[in-house]
Amino acid sequence: MDELPLGLLLTLLAILIILSAFFSSAETGMMSLNRYRLKHLRKQGHKGARRASRLLKRPDRLISLILIGNNLVNFITASLFTVLAIRLWGDTGLILAPIILTIVILIFAEITPKTIAALHPEKIAFPASSILLVLLRLFTPFVWAVNSITNGLLKLLGFDPTHIGNEQLSADELRTIVGDAGPHIPRRHQGMLLNILDLEQASVEDIMIPRSEILGIDLDSDDDTLLAQLQSLDVTRIPVYKKDINNIVGILHQRTVSRTIDKSGSIRREELMRVILEPYFIPETTPLHTQLFNFQKQQRRMAVAVDEYGVVQGLVTLEDILEEIVGEFTSNLSDQNKDIYTLPDGTLMIDGTATVREINKVLDWSLPTEGAKTLNGLLLEQLQSFPDAAVCVQIANYDFEVLEVKDNIIQSARASARASDED
Repeated sequence: MDELPLGLLLTLLAILIILSAFFSSAETGMMSLNRYRLKHLRKQGHKGARRASRLLKRPDRLISLILIGNNLVNFITASLFTVLAIRLWGDTGLILAPIILTIVILIFAEITPKTIAALHPEKIAFPASSILLVLLRLFTPFVWAVNSITNGLLKLLGFDPTHIGNEQLSADELRTIVGDAGPHIPRRHQGMLLNILDLEQASVEDIMIPRSEILGIDLDSDDDTLLAQLQSLDVTRIPVYKKDINNIVGILHQRTVSRTIDKSGSIRREELMRVILEPYFIPETTPLHTQLFNFQKQQRRMAVAVDEYGVVQGLVTLEDILEEIVGEFTSNLSDQNKDIYTLPDGTLMIDGTATVREINKVLDWSLPTEGAKTLNGLLLEQLQSFPDAAVCVQIANYDFEVLEVKDNIIQSARASARASDED
């Protein structure tokens, strides 16, 4: 080496530093690849993604290959640079060589290439994978020998070197990915995807039409009253009961109502009983994602929710669940919602039957959803008694003033959110 020309020595050092930078960037690039995007590109037939996937199937072999190459290059570099330093500075070069070489390798062969690879892993890893596959074939004996020793040591320590971590996503992890998708997924589509994931956290009782708001017809009514009820109802599917809403006998579709009325405008009860569909009862605690599947399986669009004693608690429709995914079928939730109104002073008038989930969604609030499902229930839970009007109560960071109480039910309340400390 003492006889090598100075120019050739410098050229060899530059080449070795470039090789060291290649191995460093390849290691960071390969390990920084997004596994889910890699899987997608592989299915699309991307050659670089296929090569990278082959290498990543055995990360122990890949790491061994890269480290063998990188360490071999760095050792040769250190030897050559020591010779160069001695030529230039004599014995002082033995002291200066490690210091200078460490700085050069850190900057040009480690930090810079690894940073670039971390920022653009695909641009580095995909081209590098073709070279790494060739090197893997050339260095197979060395890689095998090193792996045999290291894998044996890992097994003694209780690790499986061939095991690849579970790549399955949990629901919470998927929520994070969707939320961080940015412009790649439109905001409205992100909301829909997140709402689908949230279905499993809500049950029928969170969104059902409560028993007190069910609109139906009573078969025990006289013909005139029955006809008036049919004419006044503007719902598509009408619950039919006898005497009490707990005794629902069927569901009547509006499109069949005309068959039950004769030319003189009178009700034909026999025909009415023929067109009534059998009611579909479900537990009120059924998760929404399960009920969505059940609606599809049963080919139904409305269900009667009952409690553990079989008492009717409310109604839920397929549309109600779909609205949980796509949002209300209106242009502006806060303006169109029938249960929430904005008053001139900026406070809110909220109907007592409004669900806590609905209030949180429309107003972007965070009222507690465990326990009571409606505002009426939530306020009664806090007050622990039936209040007179004008009673005030604070729940979390929100103030409520009871405005009207009727039949032991809070009909309406004024609400406002307190300014947070951060504001």
